[in-house]
Amino acid sequence: MVEALLRVRELVKHFPAAGDWFAQIFDRRVVRAVDGVSFEIERGTTLGLVGESGSGKTTTGRVIVRLVEPTRGEVVFDGIDLLKLKGKALKAMRKRIQMIFQDPASSLNPRKTVGQIVAEPLRVHGMVKGRDLERKLVRTLELAGLSGRFLNRYPHELSGGQRQRVGIARALAVRPEFIVCDEPVTALDVSIQAQILNLLMDLQEELSLTYLFIAHDLSVVKHVSDRVAVMYLGKIVEIGDVNTIFGSPKHPYTQALLAAVPRPDPKAPPRKVLRGEVPSPIDPPPGCRFHPRCENFLGDICKEEEPRLLRVEGGVMVACHLYGRGSSSQRAPEEKAQGKPNPPEAPPFL
Repeated sequence: MVEALLRVRELVKHFPAAGDWFAQIFDRRVVRAVDGVSFEIERGTTLGLVGESGSGKTTTGRVIVRLVEPTRGEVVFDGIDLLKLKGKALKAMRKRIQMIFQDPASSLNPRKTVGQIVAEPLRVHGMVKGRDLERKLVRTLELAGLSGRFLNRYPHELSGGQRQRVGIARALAVRPEFIVCDEPVTALDVSIQAQILNLLMDLQEELSLTYLFIAHDLSVVKHVSDRVAVMYLGKIVEIGDVNTIFGSPKHPYTQALLAAVPRPDPKAPPRKVLRGEVPSPIDPPPGCRFHPRCENFLGDICKEEEPRLLRVEGGVMVACHLYGRGSSSQRAPEEKAQGKPNPPEAPPFL
C-alpha cells in the first residue's frame, strides 16, 4: 500500500459571525466553515476537493497549511501533528508544505520584482545566499516554465498565466513535499489553464509532489486527481477513486453536480439544476445538510439524523441515509421495489 503522507481527522473551523470583538459579545453565533472533515492523501498522489462556493474548500486548505488556526481537529503530516507545532518547529515544517493561491494578482506583492518574490522564502529559511541565490532563482523559474529574464520584472508587467507561474515558482523554491493548490487555474483562460495543469502534473512526476487540488471545475478535477472528495456546507459527503466517483456517483449531491455539467451536444437533454441555494453556514439544517435540496429525501431520518461516512460498493465512502443499511448493491432491489429513481449516469467529459 502507498503510504499516507497527510491525515486529516475531524477538522473543524468556526468563525465568529459578528465582525468585531464588541459585536461578538452580543452575537455568539459562528460560521461553520469546516465542520468535521476527515480524509487522507497518499504520498505522490492528488486528492481533488470539489464543491459549490461556500462549501469550505479553501478554508480546509488554509487550515492545513496553518494560515488559519483551526477550532479543533487533527492534521498529521508524515507522522507529525501540525496543529501542535510552534516556533522553530512550525517554521521548519513550512519548508515541506506550501500553497498556490487562486488569484496571482492579489497574492504577489506589486512592489517587489519576480526575483524578490521567489527569493523571499529562500531568505526566510536561510537556504541559499550570495551568488548561488541567482542560480537557484533561475532554476526555479525554469521549473515553472519561465526564463531568467523575468527576474527583474514586476507582477503588473506579466500576463495572468505568467503571474500564476511565478506563484508556482515561489511555492517550489523551498522544494516542498506537499502543495495545496487553491483553484490555481480558475482566473485563467482555457488555453492557459491546460498549460498550468500540465505543468503541475509534470512537476508532480519530476519532484514527487503530493497535491491537495481545490477546484469547482469538475472536468479539471477529473484530469488531475487520483481521488476526489466532495464537500457540501462544511462536510465531506462522498470520497473515493476518481473513476468511480465520476463513473458511478453515489451521493445525490455528487450526482447533481455531475448532471449539471454542460454537454457538447446540441441535442442533449436540459441540464439538471439543483433546487434552492446553499443554506447559511451560520444556521445549517439539522440532520443531513443536503436534505432541503435533495430529490431522494426520505423524511424524518434525513431531517433529524446526520448521516455518517460509510464504505459502499466500489470502495467509495458516502454520507447518505440511502446507504445507511448496507451497500448500494444490497439496497438496489429494495429501492427499485419502492419505485425510487436510479441515480443519473455521469455525463461524458471532453
